[in-house]
Amino acid sequence: MRRIDYDTEQYQHYARGRALSEPQLRTWISAFEAVLPERRPLAGLDVGSGTGRFTPALARAFGPVTGVEPAVRMRETAQAQSSHPDARYVAGSAEDMPVPSGSADYALMFLSWHHVQDKPRAVQELARVLRPGGRLLLRANFRDHHPLPWWLEHFPRGVEVDTSLFQPLHEVIEMFTSAGWRVTGFGTVTEPSDATLADVLERLRLRTLSFFAQLDPDEVEAGFRSLERAVAADPGAPAPLFSEPLLTLERSR
Repeated sequence: MRRIDYDTEQYQHYARGRALSEPQLRTWISAFEAVLPERRPLAGLDVGSGTGRFTPALARAFGPVTGVEPAVRMRETAQAQSSHPDARYVAGSAEDMPVPSGSADYALMFLSWHHVQDKPRAVQELARVLRPGGRLLLRANFRDHHPLPWWLEHFPRGVEVDTSLFQPLHEVIEMFTSAGWRVTGFGTVTEPSDATLADVLERLRLRTLSFFAQLDPDEVEAGFRSLERAVAADPGAPAPLFSEPLLTLERSR
């Protein structure tokens, strides 16, 4: 996978390209609530928090949250646009988080696991920062459990390239369980959406998905030409929904 420097790429459009509607946010918060302890407040970590699309919502729902993000420009955007009195943002990564040991009840990693360079180290660091029995909410794509959005097949090598970015589910589970974690749940979440095909195309043009950085420029252009022809046939048609995987793991007690 080509590593993306979010301080020079994507940060300008990321918040807009990856924004969630209030119904979508509520759907995800409900999914997280179903696998977290009932007591409040809960201290949380949003690992790979980006421009803060989840951090304030987590703070509203569960309690104080620390967003951990390595990219300066992404953190600056989060602080400017996604403020909440119980949310703060710090420089760090899944492998190196500047927070005390055993200080968090849960950690969310939402589509950031595939960016982690040293995954075994991240497994250990996540165990360090969570309290015994703390939960990791891992919203990741897996090579063998991939949502495969409808537009992907319009890009040359689209499915091949995108699935290659992710580990198979069993490999991720083995990495955690061999370090003492246990799986507490695996399922899918379907985001509600009233987006049309044309809406999806406009967001894709912002190129805020890791996928686009893995293609040659000619492949990207060819894909958009194909996608534009398909959307032009019925731009107002509802965009198909798809179910997204959520793996929940518990730190050893």
